[in-house]
Amino acid sequence: MPVKKDPSGRRYVEVETEVPGTPEEVWQAIATGPGITSWFVPAKVEERQGGAITLDFGPGMEVQSVVKVWDPPRQFVAEGNVGPDSPTVADEWTIEAKAGGTCRVRVVHSWFASTDDWDNQYEDVEKGWPAFFRILGLYLAHFRGQPSELIQLLAMSTESKSASWKKLLESLGLTRLVEGQRAEAAQGAPSFAGIVERVVDEELFVRLEKPTSGVAHFFAMAMGDQAYLSISLYLYGPQAKATAAREAPAWQAWINGVFPPADASAESGASKS
Repeated sequence: MPVKKDPSGRRYVEVETEVPGTPEEVWQAIATGPGITSWFVPAKVEERQGGAITLDFGPGMEVQSVVKVWDPPRQFVAEGNVGPDSPTVADEWTIEAKAGGTCRVRVVHSWFASTDDWDNQYEDVEKGWPAFFRILGLYLAHFRGQPSELIQLLAMSTESKSASWKKLLESLGLTRLVEGQRAEAAQGAPSFAGIVERVVDEELFVRLEKPTSGVAHFFAMAMGDQAYLSISLYLYGPQAKATAAREAPAWQAWINGVFPPADASAESGASKS
């Protein structure tokens, strides 16, 4: 959906989802550091008005904001900037109890700007939330309140998005994916097995059984004439930290072998010359 505008000059995008749990349980998942880390990115939250929020999207990509409204378990609002030249953005999260033990979660990103320079970026943010909300729903349905650790892997490919996605799945041995059925990685790939929750286009969600309980999210997207691939393994339970420490190096070595980093390819070419 395009960015919406109101007469005051405010621009905004909004997304919502329905997830299992009480308002208190959902609040713990979306408004605390451990909760956000369990389905989104590593986070730190000072749980009070005026408190700081830090979201870690990777090396050099920390996003800082400040809590302006803190009203558990109903609403919180944080304000911050996503970059040095960005407008100040207010992120408003609300929780509404629904029938049947579920809650509606709604997020609104709003900012004031006289140009549309940032509209495309926030339209992309809006498009990205459904995937994370799916992980949030799986976490609340199956792993609510458990400790978590995240293994996050990124790779670039010079092939097309569809060719890169096919290569990724074939390298794992996941060539036949059916929602609701069990999938297991081939011999030689990292330890991986679980139930396919959703597969559509170049995106896959799996509720993990191996290397431990958790949720895996794979996706590919085009970036110019290259493809960007992301693998996120959200691991849950008291063994999550130890499992992540053990498995992360194996996953990193595997993806570097399938999609060699540009500097590694350059070094390999130089060594052959």
